[in-house]
Amino acid sequence: MIQVSVTSTEVRNQRGTAKASGKAYDLNFQTVWFHTHDRAGNKNPYPEKSEIILEKNEQGAPLFWPIGEYTLAPSSVYVDRSGNLAIAPRLVALKPKAVAA
Repeated sequence: MIQVSVTSTEVRNQRGTAKASGKAYDLNFQTVWFHTHDRAGNKNPYPEKSEIILEKNEQGAPLFWPIGEYTLAPSSVYVDRSGNLAIAPRLVALKPKAVAA
């Protein structure tokens, strides 16, 4: 399981025109922290910063992830049109651990 921490709801917007196609684009990004492992399966001591592209609602506003702890959904991993393994992060909230009384 790959744990993902969201520590801010700040959204970064990037828009412009694609050089290859000439089509306009409008993307929204949110910074997240991935708790990764090394090749031997050992958890790295510090999370790694990355950005994920956000989906939009019907009005075009970005659907940002609330602050919290998540994991990658199984639908995040797929085989692309070239036959390569690819990842498009989709998050699933982790349930808080029960506190002993």
